[in-house]
Amino acid sequence: MLPVVVLKQYWGHAQFRPLQEEIVNAVLAGNDTLAILPTGGGKSICYQVPGLIREGITIVVSPLIALMKDQVHNLNKRGIKAIAIFSGMNRHEIDYALDNCVNDKNLKFLYVSPERLETEIFKERLKKMKVGLLAVDEAHCISQWGYDFRPSYLNIVACRKLLPGVPVIALTATATASVQEDICLKLEFRNTQHFQGSFERKNITYAVRQVEDKYAKLKEILSKIKGTAIVYGATRKRTVEVADFLKKNKFNADYYHAGLEQHIRSQKQEDWINNTLRIIVSTNAFGMGIDKPDVRTVVHMDVPESMEAYYQEAGRAGRDGQKSFAVLLYNVSDKLNIEQKLKQHYPTFEEILQIYDSLGNFFRLAVGSGVDETFEFDITAFTLYFKHSIQKTLIAIKLLEQQDLIIASEAVYIPSRIRITTNRTDLYNFQLRNPNYDGLIKLLLRTAQGIMDDYTTIKERDLSKILKVTPQEIINQLHYLKQIGMADYIAATDLPTITFVQPRNFSKYLTIDRKFIESRKKIFETRLRSMLHYAANKQVCRSKIILEYFGEEGQRCGTCDICLELNKMNVSELRFEQLHNQIKEQLILKPTTLVNLTAIITAYSKEQITSMAKWLIDNGQVVYNEQNELLWLH
Repeated sequence: MLPVVVLKQYWGHAQFRPLQEEIVNAVLAGNDTLAILPTGGGKSICYQVPGLIREGITIVVSPLIALMKDQVHNLNKRGIKAIAIFSGMNRHEIDYALDNCVNDKNLKFLYVSPERLETEIFKERLKKMKVGLLAVDEAHCISQWGYDFRPSYLNIVACRKLLPGVPVIALTATATASVQEDICLKLEFRNTQHFQGSFERKNITYAVRQVEDKYAKLKEILSKIKGTAIVYGATRKRTVEVADFLKKNKFNADYYHAGLEQHIRSQKQEDWINNTLRIIVSTNAFGMGIDKPDVRTVVHMDVPESMEAYYQEAGRAGRDGQKSFAVLLYNVSDKLNIEQKLKQHYPTFEEILQIYDSLGNFFRLAVGSGVDETFEFDITAFTLYFKHSIQKTLIAIKLLEQQDLIIASEAVYIPSRIRITTNRTDLYNFQLRNPNYDGLIKLLLRTAQGIMDDYTTIKERDLSKILKVTPQEIINQLHYLKQIGMADYIAATDLPTITFVQPRNFSKYLTIDRKFIESRKKIFETRLRSMLHYAANKQVCRSKIILEYFGEEGQRCGTCDICLELNKMNVSELRFEQLHNQIKEQLILKPTTLVNLTAIITAYSKEQITSMAKWLIDNGQVVYNEQNELLWLH
């Protein structure tokens, strides 16, 4: 079947987006393919279309449970059979899922977290599967130079050795040139085809507003720019404060963060997607897997930790191609906070060891135990009890993960699941002996299709309403059915998890690479400084800075705050810099009146020099002294 026919049949699109068709054809030709497509560029289509055409199942490696769940849901909604395996599932669930991958010829997509690839249960079943394609999403995670290196991604190359002749497609939205090269090297690409879409988003106007009162500026922005908006804050507390401020000023706004109960998060997200709610104020927990095309504005109240993070979050604006805005609010205290973050928020080697010990104590693990065990992780309770900094704890957990000691999963809601594990005769006899369980069992058999054969999602709250009992009574009965071997019941969770890859050890005996830790700190600092440079910059086009960060040659966008100022002065970026430097040299030499300045610098018009002087004053680089002379401050 032709790719465009598949696209039309399942997605309803008559044609591909730029580069999608070329990538699909490269995969269908059996080539290893690297696809760099920006946020909102339609990466999933690039492996889903060839995955449907190629014979067998497509294995998709992804580190994000929320994205996996979202993709599986969307595929199933389109009549395409797909499942996911991730942390939080028990061994029986994984067994059943992998059996389906071997035996069900209609199952086309298996989404799997990278750490599952190295388990014996997965490798043994993989040998029996008919695999047509291996897709590696968020492929930058395989590179130690990337901003989100995950050592479990290094297992992929061992996995592909069990799949001779199966092509690999690696996809990411944010990868610098060195990271792209590393991806191909680590995945041992052959017959490589490389496609890179431009990182330029012409419909997005980037701006940095350097203001003392961020709240007043936010109010002004959201009053001027109509339509749906996302406002990002660095902390949960910040999201609540900003949302309260907006509501007090008559904006239709609410906050969202991972600390909220799942049903509350879901409702807020749904209200925003359906335009019942105009503005969502969130931490970076919001946005992954949400493809809302009509977001007109993304505002950052705080400076993100990397250009990659900023580009992805800002890129959630204007996915419909219409004019949109990405605004970063910045002031002097942000620079001080970032400098403080560089000095104080990154854990020392000794602090990393202390946090590892605290994790073992928190989960009450004896030395030598815990391998492959997964625990729900409440970071607030953990840091309060052990008096660790939340920022240092988050970084330390990432570093411990990169040393292959633990695996940390993001907070995501995983609903309750149940499977009847006994036969119908024994189940019926149990009902006769225990009439108080009869109503629940009949309801489960009637409403949860396939419960005798596979794990089925249930909602205890819904069951309790039908049976007119409390949700806790339903939960107690389900736990009892599990206890006596009638069913395997797995309660819902919405907390992040920590899995111990290796048995717990005394921290002093851990073989942690100090040089690696230092290199990660340097990468962290470099990323932060790049973001600080973007925020503090007053001369170079915003879009150009972003493009050049990702290794793409950029031209002036003409619409960002910097370009608008240049447009007013009627000078090119190069001539702006030359004029700026000439005025700086002259004023550092000695203060000078504006009239004298226009007489000294003859290569530019009086209007251009006057506009530049005004710009320098507005940006705090120049002031008038008591003699009415221009004085250089920095």
